[in-house]
Amino acid sequence: MTGAQHQSLTGSGRIVISVDAMGGDKGPATVVAGISLSAKKNPDIGFILHGPKAELERLVAKRRNLAGRCEMRDADDVVKMADKPSHVMRHGQNTSMWSALDCVRAGEATVCVSCGNTGALMLLSMVRLKKLPGVNRPAIAVLWPSRNPQGFNVMLDVGADIRADAHDLLQYALMGSSYARNGLDLDRPRIGLLNVGTEEHKGRAELKAAHDLISANADKARFDFVGFVEGGDIPGDRCDVIVTDGFTGNIALKTGEGTASLIGDLLKEAFKYTPLSRFASILAYTSLQRLKKRIDPRRVNGGVFLGLNGTVVKSHGSADATGVSAAVKLAFQLAQSGFSEKLAARVAAATSQLEEMTNHKDGAA
Repeated sequence: MTGAQHQSLTGSGRIVISVDAMGGDKGPATVVAGISLSAKKNPDIGFILHGPKAELERLVAKRRNLAGRCEMRDADDVVKMADKPSHVMRHGQNTSMWSALDCVRAGEATVCVSCGNTGALMLLSMVRLKKLPGVNRPAIAVLWPSRNPQGFNVMLDVGADIRADAHDLLQYALMGSSYARNGLDLDRPRIGLLNVGTEEHKGRAELKAAHDLISANADKARFDFVGFVEGGDIPGDRCDVIVTDGFTGNIALKTGEGTASLIGDLLKEAFKYTPLSRFASILAYTSLQRLKKRIDPRRVNGGVFLGLNGTVVKSHGSADATGVSAAVKLAFQLAQSGFSEKLAARVAAATSQLEEMTNHKDGAA
């Protein structure tokens, strides 16, 4: 990109988002349709698209509202869903995913959005962007529909790493509270640690140790720790952030998505059962549409990679234009709030505090 082109793209104070146009199951046409929806709603977003340049230029040319809002970066190779992350790391330099992350690394874009292979995207993100100092394991955070006034809870980790010790869970709590503060505008988020029961004597040893660490850091980190929470609290109003390991979080996430889909199918089946029920569905149409919108996973599409020197938003691979637009909207909101810088400062302060606690214990011993 030339200096003049970049100045045009970032004109009027636009926030630039780097988009992997080739990662989704539905191809670049759907990704371009999604960013077009975002561009219509928000004039303050610019895009750098990564993929086969000729194909992207043809798709963008069909969307008049994208004129002057996009730059294309030529990348012929694509990371497929079946590709092993280690293979992508060794041979993926010419892929759209690699190119999209390097734009954030070079400071040309604030956030990267990709619908691609989650494992490959996480590995490349850690290698190209690097972990924040003091972060052992990055996490993926998602927004979960809830009974809280803000309408959503934050849950992490949902699949970045299946393991997490007590210090990892503390870092998840710190990163999750920062996300809730900047993404949901909660000044003092309530943190819950997911367990098989709310009693303090229940759970694995690392959960009990994490309980004490999170509780000890709550005041300095400006969040309220509500203690252990159970699966039923994930969509509830007891806390705003649910902390867990990636194994448990991913199972909970996929279970929730499957349950929402099942409820939708059962409602359709029920309203088709008799002529009277079909008539009732017409009367209830407005309420049903409101319910559909409320539980539609496309509208909260986007898992955020936390703990890196840069923000990465992972969209569902099967996302349609609405889903891609939702991921872009989330990316914009985080970029606008200066989320990456605030998260880095929060992690640095917590790391320093933990070192002081460790040195104090060693000195006392």
